Amino acid sequence: MHTILSTREMLLKAQNEHYAVPAFNIHNMETMQVIVDAAVQLRSPLIIAATPSTVQYADRDYLVAMAQTAAKQTDLPIAVHLDHHENITDIKASIDAGFRSAMIDASREPFEKNIALVREVTAYAHRYDTTVEAELGKLVGQEDDLIVDEAASAYTDPELAAEFVLATGIDSLAVAIGTAHGLYKGVPKLDFDRLKDIRAKVDIPLVLHGASDVPDELVQKAIALGICKVNVATDLKIPFADAVKKFFTANPSASDPRKYMTPGKEAMAKIAAHKIKVCGSENRY
Repeated sequence: MHTILSTREMLLKAQNEHYAVPAFNIHNMETMQVIVDAAVQLRSPLIIAATPSTVQYADRDYLVAMAQTAAKQTDLPIAVHLDHHENITDIKASIDAGFRSAMIDASREPFEKNIALVREVTAYAHRYDTTVEAELGKLVGQEDDLIVDEAASAYTDPELAAEFVLATGIDSLAVAIGTAHGLYKGVPKLDFDRLKDIRAKVDIPLVLHGASDVPDELVQKAIALGICKVNVATDLKIPFADAVKKFFTANPSASDPRKYMTPGKEAMAKIAAHKIKVCGSENRY
């Protein structure tokens, strides 16, 4: 393969074979290296995900170049994905730069406006063989600067989901079934009956956002019921940060990034490998 791809084929394969492709949020070169190395070691397809603030922080051209380098070094399918992007101008600029997978998140908008915004992105993206993910319903918590409280959260309606997919032409649908961004205040309660209904009415790949801090067995049950892309962010950031903090506590005069970043990468690598195994994507290629 040796180039970054869209998510089309990898998600359809996952859907047909009843596993999920992990989408890991990265922030810089080090975190991208970690998840790529984990995927290569475990022979897993990989989606490298970047939120708007990550694109702003690391620069879209740098991100595409790094992902392209990673893809050249392996025969595994690797996609670089825009996660929770709301600004259509920015999405188009990232597609022009080489992103081949994009999520347009208009889930806060009324149903008809959500459809209109998503259709605009889909029309543009498909010209460049770029896949589009959209969301119907809202997730509690925070992703980048987007904050949704519990009172404003809404689960995905299965009937509207079918209408939404038909009207927009999207390639994958992020569903709200009780997960949240960030860490949970209690044990998450996922609406699996709702997921079954959505799966029965929608034939495109389904995506689970907010999978950090969700017990493995619940994630695996969601996959068994039709989820074929699982987003992970917070569960990666915390061990990385904790390991770096621990290094500085033991070495307060340290100043070499190559030394203090390494324990963070090692801690994050263990979580990435575990998530790949939870998704069932190990040894799929």
